[in-house]
Formats: sequence, structure tokens, C-alpha cells
Amino acid sequence: MASRQFATFEVADQLFGVEVHTVQEVLSYNEYTPVPLAPPAVGGLFNLRGQVIAAVDLRVQLGLVRKALQGPVMNVILRGDGEPVSLVVDKIGEVVDLDEATFEPPPDTLSGPTRELVVGTFKLDGRLMLALDVNQAVDTHRATT
Repeated sequence: MASRQFATFEVADQLFGVEVHTVQEVLSYNEYTPVPLAPPAVGGLFNLRGQVIAAVDLRVQLGLVRKALQGPVMNVILRGDGEPVSLVVDKIGEVVDLDEATFEPPPDTLSGPTRELVVGTFKLDGRLMLALDVNQAVDTHRATT
């Protein structure tokens, strides 16, 4: 039985996950530099050991209200096609091993911007984990309406 590992996190009480191999690290950060004229989903930039990282607010990508970048904010640093990018999330979960056979396509009831970001679902102990398309999640130029 084939399995996949996912790093999980929450946004607006919904459980999301990305495949572990796409995650560079998870951290809490609290000093962000605003980026004038940036797309709405770009919450700011921060310096991670000499590397400038863009913080993409997953709430905005999902069509929700922006998260205030004040105080410690949870970041999932993803290895994208180019430079690392951070997804700003509400709460960090755990790493879970999931059986490939339990993967299901996104439910028909999923709509709006969330539908474009989700590649499928896994059922976990009474909760539904939405598996994110990492490239879509960090694409700040896509329409969120």
C-alpha cells in the first residue's frame, strides 16, 4: 500500500495539507516588511538567514479576510519552482502518513477560490484534510474572485 506524507495546518478552522517534500521548514516570525503595489495576497517580506522570503497570506488566496501580520505569525516555507515562498497560516498541525487509496477528488460542494487550490481530500479521524496544489497556493497573480 503506497502512502504519502503531508504537513498539515489550519486556516479558518479548515485542515489543509501539502506534501512534505515541498516544505523547507515551518516557523513563527514577527517582522514583515510591507511591499507597496504588491498583489493583495502578499502580506510582506521577511529575512530568513539572509534570504528574502515573500509571505503569501493563504487566507487571501482562499477568498477570506487578510490575517494581520502582527506578533508571531505561523509560516510554512515551501520550496517552489524558484525561490522559497512562505504561506501564512493560522495554526500548524502535524506530519501525517496517508494511504494513497484514501485520496479522493475535491468534493462538488467545494467552490470559489478554494476549489482552484485543492487537488483532493483525505479523511482523517472525523476531519477532512484538503490537499493543496502548492504552485496554485503561492501564485499571487491568479484571480481570487
